[in-house]
This record gives sequence, structure tokens and C-alpha cells, in this order.
Amino acid sequence: MLKRFSFVIVSVLLVAMLSACASGGSKSEQSASGSESGTAKKRIALVLPEEIGVNQFFVQMDEGFQKAGKEFGVETKTIQSSDPTAFEQNMRATVAENYDLIITATFQAEDVLKQVAQENPDKSFAIIDTTVDLPNVRSVGFREYEASYLLGAAAGLATKTNVVGMVAAQDVPLLKKYSEGFKQGLESVNPKAKFLIGYVGSFNDPAKAKELALVQYGQGADFVAGASATSDLGVFEAAKEKNLYTSGQDTDRTVEDPDHIVLSQLKGTDAVAYETVKDFVNGSFKFGTANYGLKEDGVGLTFVTKDSESKLSPFIGEANITKLKQIKDDIVSGKIVVKNPLEQ
Repeated sequence: MLKRFSFVIVSVLLVAMLSACASGGSKSEQSASGSESGTAKKRIALVLPEEIGVNQFFVQMDEGFQKAGKEFGVETKTIQSSDPTAFEQNMRATVAENYDLIITATFQAEDVLKQVAQENPDKSFAIIDTTVDLPNVRSVGFREYEASYLLGAAAGLATKTNVVGMVAAQDVPLLKKYSEGFKQGLESVNPKAKFLIGYVGSFNDPAKAKELALVQYGQGADFVAGASATSDLGVFEAAKEKNLYTSGQDTDRTVEDPDHIVLSQLKGTDAVAYETVKDFVNGSFKFGTANYGLKEDGVGLTFVTKDSESKLSPFIGEANITKLKQIKDDIVSGKIVVKNPLEQ
């Protein structure tokens, strides 16, 4: 009887010990699981001051942003704005929703970002394509004037009438990086060429842009560069109607009509958005100003810095592409110094 009682006690003790061990293991696993679930994804918002639409500048920026989100395991959200009031509301909403980083873009966003960033000094912001000098803002700019210099040089080498033009969106300082860079390049290879410029007054008025391109054509221009975002569609229409040569912006627009859109000034908004997210996730994100030019492959020109699916137009020609590649190398090496129009 005593042996039997002792056996029962031992059995009970063994069961209790095993239960305790099992309980301890379960608790440890729950703790580890809780730690993993507690490591929340970083949340980054791209808040745009206008709707993306067919604006290649924003289209490729969003592509780079979304690509980085997938590759680096970040929760991303792109927010488009219908007007300035909606943009401010969207910026404040992302702050209230406690995003880890809020990215925006272009000079249209400057005033709102300055106000929101100053009101929220502990939040992190980034702006692409302009500069906002605040301690909690990373400003990412481009040396567009280097690519514009190449484009102007291409026009100067190719023109048969010695008259070339540009249709720009607005007469604002930022766009001087396009027009003045173009003019520098044009004069460097063809000082006798006449340069015409017209301003649409908007980034989204193809009808007005077409009208301006036709005026320049009437003044003898055989090449008219587009520098007016979505308005460039009107320049392309004019080129097709009058057998005029033109160029696009940001992405390779030659594929749309290689007989008339013979070049494209490139701008890596996708790469910049991607790198901004990457740096933030990797801990190498820094506030202040970063600039991307020909050397960093942030800007460029089709057939010169990047290949194209299109065939090179005889209007430009291989001999001129060879000359332009040398000019590009000289800019990168510092042999040719392209003046920044905003610092003159």
C-alpha cells in the first residue's frame, strides 16, 4: 500500500515537472512571437501636389517608390492631390497618421512642406526636385542644366536653319535650369544659332503649348524642345503636323514618335525615390541637400547616356552623338563647367 502510495506521489510530481517545462517553453515561444509581431514595418508616404495622370515625372517617381517598398519590406502609400488645398490636407493627414517618413516633390510643395515640417520638428520629411532648408527635411535636387546643356548642344549641331526653340511650362527660376542650360550648350557648339523660347503658363495645357511650337516653327525653327510636362503633348502634335523635330522630358519619349521626337532629356525620379526609401530603411538617410547630375546618372540624354528602343534620327546622326558623348565626358570630368542658372 505504501509502495503504491509512493508511486502515485512520484507520478504526480513527474507530471507537474513536465507541465512546468512545457509551460515554460510555451511562454518563451509566445515572447519570441510577440517580439516579431511587435517589429512593425516602416511606413512611408509619397504625397504628391497634383494628380499623377500622364505626367512621366510623377509616373516614374511612383514606380521607383513602390519598387523600393516591395524590395525593402516597407508599407508604402501614394497620395495624389487635386489642388493646393487638398495637398495641404493630405500632408497634415499623413503626419496625423504617424508615417515614419513623408516624401513630396517639386517647387509646388515647398510652402506647405515648410509650414508642416516646422510645426512637426520630430517628423522626417524628404522633397524631390527642389530645396527646403530645414533640419528635418532631406532635399533631393537634380543638375538638370547639365542634361539641358547636352540637349542644347545636340540642337546646335543638328539644326539646318540655325533657329531652335523651347516651349517651357512657366517663367520660374526652377525652369531656368532647363532653358539656360540649353542655351549654354547651344552657344558652345553653334554661337550663330538663334534661340526662341515661349512659356505656356501651365504644366497641363497642350493646346497652348502646341500654339507656341507652331509660332516658333513659323519663325524658322526646325527643332523645338518640350519642357512643359504634360503640355509637351501639344509640342509633339505640332511636330507631327509640320514635320518638325522635338524632344521630350524625364523618360524616353522618342518611342512615341521616333520620326519627330528625336531626343529625350532624362531625369531619374524613379531612382531618386528608390534611393530615398532605401537609405531610410538602411539607416543611411541624412537630412540636408543631395544633388544628382550626369556623374551620378541622375540626368541624361537618350542615345548619349542611355540607349533607346528607337532608331536614331538622321536629323541627329551618329557623328553628332559621338561629339555629344565627348561633351558629356568633359562635363563629368570637370573640363566643361556648366553654370547653374540659379547661382548666377
